Amino acid sequence: MITTEQIKELRDMTGVSVMQCKKALEETGGDKEKALLILRKKSAGIAEKKGDRELGAGVVDAYIHSNKTVGTLIELSCETDFVARNDEFIALARDIAMHITATNPAYIEESEITEEVRAKVIEMFKKEVEESGKPADIQEKMMEGKLTTYFAERTLLGQAFIKNPDITIKELIDGGVQKFGEKIAVSRFSRFSVAK
Repeated sequence: MITTEQIKELRDMTGVSVMQCKKALEETGGDKEKALLILRKKSAGIAEKKGDRELGAGVVDAYIHSNKTVGTLIELSCETDFVARNDEFIALARDIAMHITATNPAYIEESEITEEVRAKVIEMFKKEVEESGKPADIQEKMMEGKLTTYFAERTLLGQAFIKNPDITIKELIDGGVQKFGEKIAVSRFSRFSVAK
């Protein structure tokens, strides 16, 4: 039997509706960790369905680190003003701005990486991979792994969220899509730091 406390705890953790939390807990026999995984998978599916919707609203928010030497300005977009004015949506924008301040990503998503940049990075790893002395097919896999890791570290949506390393920024945004029922996207950001 799923208790109200279990549902409330899962809802507090995710912000997802009570009914979705209850269904996820029932499906997993009350296992909170498995229910979280189910809700994350559903978030990704919901976000994918809303992927072609038009973004017509959003917020510009900022995070300035306590030492006042680094900060980020972010534009987080959504479909309606109703969601844009929601305190939880604004908190999401601030969390992402804080993450950007801490991690300094170069891109929002991998599609922004040009072929020229890819070629430079391949060249950077080429010697290391060739010197491994491994067969060509293994060298190819090594290169693929190095490129994936290198660009994931520099791409906002692929990074592990600093407040919860179990999820990526994309999964954090997908959770927001599930919670608010609208497409959400980081439209742009600028990170500033005092030159040393």
